[in-house]
Amino acid sequence: MLILSEKITTNNKILLTDSRFLSDPESSIFFAIKGERHNGHQFIQQLFEKGIKEFVVEKDVVNSDSVLKEFLEKTDLKAFVVQNSIKALQNLATEKRKQFKYPVIGITGSNGKTIVKEWLHFLLEHEFEIVKSPRSYNSQIGVALSVWEMNEKSNLGIFEAGISLQNEMQNLESIIKPEIGIFTNIGPAHNEGFRSLKQKITEKLRLFKTSKVLVYCKDYKEINEELAILLKAVNPNIQLISWSRNRIGENWVETQLTETGTLIEINWLGESYDFEIPFTDNASIENAVHCAYTGLYLNSQSKINLDVFFEKFQSLRPVAMRLELKQGNNDNYIIDDTYNNDLGGLKMALNFMSQHHTKRQKVLIVSDILQSGLQENDLLQSLRDLIKSQDISVLIGIGSKFFDHKEFFSGATKVSSFFYENTSDFLSLFNFENLTNSLVLVKGARPYAFEKIVNKLVMKVHGTVFEVNLDSLTHNLNYYRNKIGNQTKIMVMVKAFAYGSGSMEVASWLQYHRVDYLSVAYPDEGVVLRQNGIKLPIMVLNSDPETYHKLFEYDLEPEIYSLRTLKAYLHFKTNLYPNSVSKIHLKLDTGMHRLGFIEDDLETLVEQIKATPNVEIASIFSHLVGADEAEHIDFSKKQIAQFDLLSSKITAKLNYNPLRHICNSAGIIRFPEAKYDMVRLGIGLYGIESSGIEPNALEVVGTLKTTISQIKTLGQGETVGYSRRGIIEKESKIATLAIGYADGYDRGFSRGVGQVLVNNVLCPVVGNVCMDMTMIDVTEANCKEGDQVVIFGKKPHISELAAAIGTIPYELLTGVSERVKRVFYHE
Repeated sequence: MLILSEKITTNNKILLTDSRFLSDPESSIFFAIKGERHNGHQFIQQLFEKGIKEFVVEKDVVNSDSVLKEFLEKTDLKAFVVQNSIKALQNLATEKRKQFKYPVIGITGSNGKTIVKEWLHFLLEHEFEIVKSPRSYNSQIGVALSVWEMNEKSNLGIFEAGISLQNEMQNLESIIKPEIGIFTNIGPAHNEGFRSLKQKITEKLRLFKTSKVLVYCKDYKEINEELAILLKAVNPNIQLISWSRNRIGENWVETQLTETGTLIEINWLGESYDFEIPFTDNASIENAVHCAYTGLYLNSQSKINLDVFFEKFQSLRPVAMRLELKQGNNDNYIIDDTYNNDLGGLKMALNFMSQHHTKRQKVLIVSDILQSGLQENDLLQSLRDLIKSQDISVLIGIGSKFFDHKEFFSGATKVSSFFYENTSDFLSLFNFENLTNSLVLVKGARPYAFEKIVNKLVMKVHGTVFEVNLDSLTHNLNYYRNKIGNQTKIMVMVKAFAYGSGSMEVASWLQYHRVDYLSVAYPDEGVVLRQNGIKLPIMVLNSDPETYHKLFEYDLEPEIYSLRTLKAYLHFKTNLYPNSVSKIHLKLDTGMHRLGFIEDDLETLVEQIKATPNVEIASIFSHLVGADEAEHIDFSKKQIAQFDLLSSKITAKLNYNPLRHICNSAGIIRFPEAKYDMVRLGIGLYGIESSGIEPNALEVVGTLKTTISQIKTLGQGETVGYSRRGIIEKESKIATLAIGYADGYDRGFSRGVGQVLVNNVLCPVVGNVCMDMTMIDVTEANCKEGDQVVIFGKKPHISELAAAIGTIPYELLTGVSERVKRVFYHE
């Protein structure tokens, strides 16, 4: 049933905006959002079949899609037809916000929003029942979903708001309506969306146009100036709690380093307050001071226990800004999401879990939720329903609530369940040898010290890790998607261990983001992907008769590049798998002269395929020789023309049209006219824009890090490393790193050619790179043993390192040894 109404009526349903995160169909309403890259309307029928009965759809999409319109009209569902689904979602959240009169804190700024929010929650949880944004839910959609969680049991809200374009904040302001505002700072993030820094500040300040009070640091001159102009005109009665580290005004701050952190003294209304934090960096000091003044304001409105409030600053911890996927013992993978456990955060972590290794059993290790704003019975019911809705095989509940209500959980969830009163009992009593081939989510509130559990589960390797930023991977994928449009498919190359990034994990993420094809080098790589739940079509670049049986067993599609390989494949299929429908990919040689059919092969090629039943050409493709270099443009255009000619000759003799593709990452940028039906995305996905045309468009995906094992001071004339090649010219501090050429750090970086980043200082390699260790000069760096060191990432960039030793980024990426632990994270 179609309902033409901008006003949506729903009774506290779950607001769903991503079809992949369905947990409780009967209690959900799906907002079909048409975005630049995805269209939620495509999944309405699928979601209806799974049990959702209420939808919000966009008028122009329904009117332009007769099949969708007929389905919505004739099916037993309720579909609200609106102009814009995101605006409808925001309006719904705005109405929900109006129901509650308790104080709400709104936080914006360039950096520190999530940290300030999480720290405030920790500092004030002894005084208030708090509802807050899960993680960094601060977008146009995220804010609406966060505010929707407000309830009558809570008495304080804390929400963050982030914008990247002008005119966005006014939408968020109407949803949050903060009584108390915090402007953390201003910086370069999202500068591209604004004409100037001044405009960006003005836009962010719109969050506070009806606020009673605003906390900010007046040492940011630009914020101070814009405040005087904007808020005094729009909201002249707002109370400004502006503080300074320069003793400007009545609210000043002084700091003093201690052995364990920083002692902070703040002055407010003539009173001074002292507290200590376990950090020394300026950003943490600034975030803590914002929290302190916010607490003092809340105390002025309704008394809180300031002794407890300030005492808790000593226990502040770094906020886990990202979900991390780590390799564990016994063929397990661990999702590390310790230190924070609320219903919203648990939902997000379970969603992240659903994106990986679908054939592994899923294990949830979770602590009691200490604060939710819900009555105990409501909380237990919500928690049980959430666990029940997920494909969880094993539930391990830790805490008195889980332990006291174990029958309530074990009986209803129908999974293997274990319950312990505390973390120590779990660590001593649980049989970890039985935990194998699993994906384990560890989600615990801070008092339960779940880091001990992670340390027990995670594979013990040396301190070198390769961190893979899944958000940057998504950014790069979407960058190329925008280039090719919605009509062209994407095949992603995950060969060579996904360019060193980890093929299983990357493939899982790509499947979640609905790419069209994957490509691997050898059948065994495809087999591993299939065994780990990858269902996408997979092209195999290199196969031979000894491995053909794996192609059929695991539904893999081979590249065929010659009459010899075609004959061998067709003979194998006809004799062993005559009734199986198989797909092949034909490679044409248009100038690479490595592999591929030539024009003289085409007639025989097509005749043999047409003569063999149940064989389909899935795609025809070729490979550009020099798309990454401008000097080869003319040759590349000849290749494209030759490909067009040869592929057309093949399709003219078929009664169907196979996909055609020739563009690699560089070709997508340099030759957009040649995108055909599909493109092949390789090195570009991993952050290297090899054409050089838009070098700043991509984000770094992989960061190789290691640690300092030892530091020594050596005098002039002493030598370092094998063959005494590192000669000390003056007294120097030399650090030994836990990485060598066996880990993938090339010997070409020896003797000053390579530089690594130590606490933001580039330090040169001294002597020769060893098999497992490398020595560097850290004389100019402030560092200690155990500190982390960046081998490559944003700085130094892998392209710079490759150029220094006369190679290409591909070689360095694929050269990172598999003995180096991969950590995959999502912020």
